[in-house]
Amino acid sequence: MSTRTRVPMIFPGQASQAVGMAADLLARPGLAGDFLRSVDGILGYPLTKLMAEGPLETLTETHHAQPAILAHSVAVVLALRELGIEPSLVAGHSIGEYSAAAAAGALTPEDALRAVRRRGELMFAAGRQVPGAMAAVLGLDADKVAAVCCEVAAVHGIVVPANHNSDVQVVISGEVAAVAAAGPALTAAGAKRVIPLNVSGAFHSPLLAGAAAEFREFLATLPLADPAVPLVANVSAAAVTTAAALAEGLGRQLTAAVRWHETMESIAAGGGMPPAFVLEVGPGRVLTGLAKRAYRKVQFIAVGTAAEIDALPALLAGAAN
Repeated sequence: MSTRTRVPMIFPGQASQAVGMAADLLARPGLAGDFLRSVDGILGYPLTKLMAEGPLETLTETHHAQPAILAHSVAVVLALRELGIEPSLVAGHSIGEYSAAAAAGALTPEDALRAVRRRGELMFAAGRQVPGAMAAVLGLDADKVAAVCCEVAAVHGIVVPANHNSDVQVVISGEVAAVAAAGPALTAAGAKRVIPLNVSGAFHSPLLAGAAAEFREFLATLPLADPAVPLVANVSAAAVTTAAALAEGLGRQLTAAVRWHETMESIAAGGGMPPAFVLEVGPGRVLTGLAKRAYRKVQFIAVGTAAEIDALPALLAGAAN
């Protein structure tokens, strides 16, 4: 493309990893392949081999999954940049916020990779020290989910809303017994289903307070720049444009809820001018799946493979004509 095309970009979080991820990009000439071929040296262990060959159980461990997802997402950003496609606004779901920060120029790809590796290590360790659980609640209003969590917590221990993913999906997080007790209570309150999630800890809950404090110390050692485009933060669902505001949000993220539904409402509204396209950049299409039903005036496109990257310029150009 001869000129820069700017489009909102959203970045997936944990559970988007898969064996074979980014294999076609690793072999790609140019910035994407160069970055992926540097990943193992940056981290000091063969992550790209694990991404390519698995096993999935090991790849899914938090301290591997998070840098793998970021590496894949950033590689796609770099490939799109070579084609003249840049973000106009960014947001990322949980660890995806670090991919968004790299895409916006607030973190270098190398520092973003180191950050999510350390973040994943601390979260994994916290889950072993203080066991926790998470569950997806389907078909119940977020306010009702919060109210039931409060009632259950008064008797059984910590359980809180952790991810408000859409108008029909909220994820809860907390102590194992409290999350288990919340299931029947939420079903009785009208939830269609409550599905336990295969995770290593109670992410985005007070149980990660120790990990969050240690991670904030690490985060303070990384140079953060002002994002070149607005970044919609998880903890506030508001756009941040300064390094200080970004650092504050990232520092709170491990114990605060991911306000993804509000984030997507803001992006899809576009300040009164909804965008024609929003790109989900990285592995999988979880965020696209969440959004397609809710925002029918916006076309969500998952871009994670070499073929999807190469097809995108013509698709965007055709829509503009």
